[in-house]
Amino acid sequence: QVQLVESGGGLVQAGGSLRLVCAASGRTFSRYSMGWFRQAPGKERDFVAAINRGSGNTYYADSAKGRFTISRDNVKNTVFLQMTSLKSEDTAAYYCAAALDPYGLGDASTYQYWGQGTQVNVSS
Repeated sequence: QVQLVESGGGLVQAGGSLRLVCAASGRTFSRYSMGWFRQAPGKERDFVAAINRGSGNTYYADSAKGRFTISRDNVKNTVFLQMTSLKSEDTAAYYCAAALDPYGLGDASTYQYWGQGTQVNVSS
């Protein structure tokens, strides 16, 4: 099993930056592809970004392209989401997730493990 704990959320002004961190437990972290999703109140959980377990290839939602960067450190069992040029519409709870499959990473159902989330609030 993998346990995921997110941190780094907070309140930021529009145009600002935040770096989210997801710390994973266990010694098999490198076997998992990792993703970030977000959910605003009253809305569905949406894909933000993912990084493949093997190739390290990255994938982004259109809303994140050019502004967000996902990366991972397999030594420290950590995945990051660097967010820049934040907009009010980025306000949401952000969730880290782990998947054994390297495919379908844009689909929440691909992931087996989820963190509890960290809140990001962007003021306009």
